[in-house]
Order: sequence, then C-alpha cells, then structure tokens
Amino acid sequence: VQLQASGGGLVQAWGSLRLSCVAPRLILSTYTQYTVAWFRQAPGKERDLVAAINWSGTDHHYADSVKGRFTISRNNSRKTVYLQMNSLKPDDTAVYYCAAARTGWAPSPDGYDSWGRGTLVTVSS
Repeated sequence: VQLQASGGGLVQAWGSLRLSCVAPRLILSTYTQYTVAWFRQAPGKERDLVAAINWSGTDHHYADSVKGRFTISRNNSRKTVYLQMNSLKPDDTAVYYCAAARTGWAPSPDGYDSWGRGTLVTVSS
C-alpha cells in the first residue's frame, strides 16, 4: 500500500498543524479495510505511536502525551487520514509517519506493514 504523508512544517509553540495521509492508488473497498496510524520519531529516539484509527473512524487510540491536543480522523471517500495537532510543544518535534494495517490497531511499528515517507514537524519555543 502506497501512503503519502504531508502537512509538516515549522510552527511556534502553542500553534497548530494538520497532517494528511492519503492512499491514492488503493481502490476504496480495499482502503476501508485498513487501520491507519501516525507514528513519530525524534532524533535518537524510537518510533512511537501517536494515534490510530480504525476503518470506520469509530475507534481511536492516542498516546498519553497527545491526548486532548491531537485528533485523528479519516475521510474514506478521499482515502485520507488526518492528524490535527493543536497546542504544539517543542517536544512534539519529530518526523511523523503514517502507517496502515489490515489486522487492526497495534501499539508498535511491527504491527503495520505499509508506511509512508515521513513529514517533518518542527515546533519552536
């Protein structure tokens, strides 16, 4: 599955960004079988789950560090998952990756078999 992530950039602390992850080559009936997640990786650190959403958008999972600030959503007709990030902090600085799995959500990268290229988010203090 080819995934394309976009929307990263430089933002000041307490600002907002919205990331998008699109799967342009999947047919819709296949796309709706996938759980999609956002991970992030800061320099020298492991890749950690940020948020995940099931195929229908009714089940969400968030890392404790982003609860109340980030919101994951999806528009299946557009084959796109979004990550709305508000009240950004310098600690949110990382490369953000979207990933997909047919087997349901998983907390670790090993649970996902399709990955997009990352998009860099830099939060200045």
